[in-house]
Amino acid sequence: MDMITDAPVTRPETLRASSPAATHGATGAAGAQAGEYLTFRLGEEEYGIDILRVQEIRSYEQPTRIANAPEFIKGVVNLRGVIVPIVDLRIKLGCPTAEYNAFTVVIVLNVKGRVIGTVVDSVSDVLELARDHIKPAPELSSSSVDTSFITGIGSIKTDNAERMLILMDIESLMSSAEMGLIDG
Repeated sequence: MDMITDAPVTRPETLRASSPAATHGATGAAGAQAGEYLTFRLGEEEYGIDILRVQEIRSYEQPTRIANAPEFIKGVVNLRGVIVPIVDLRIKLGCPTAEYNAFTVVIVLNVKGRVIGTVVDSVSDVLELARDHIKPAPELSSSSVDTSFITGIGSIKTDNAERMLILMDIESLMSSAEMGLIDG
């Protein structure tokens, strides 16, 4: 069974104690690992990140803007006494539109000991992917396209279709020098 239906999507940290993600092997040296992924939408695409990086999921609230910050850094919010930078992944990854509506959420991540919020169009599900459901990330020869944070492509079969899931190393993306959020 590919989908975990008993797990509440709004509180993914409850899955950590029993998560098999840490015990599965990698599909390749730098590829995505079998395990549990939180899936979300950015435009028409569906992405997956390791559930172990997710601290919580919150509804979107307007952050306090930071002067001279890049466009994709929307500002900061106060999360129970912790000042959290908010990154709009839709803008960062070049989605054509970034509308804020009732489905827009912030995925709060713990990346290298730092709490960071990421804005996405919506959260879809928590899925468990086995090794045979993950294919290597495509290699693009263009030096203008950064795909280093894409670790694989998940294939999820449903009753009447197959969904493609772009698996990403959210820790690598958020800790990159370009983001400027975490000291190297």
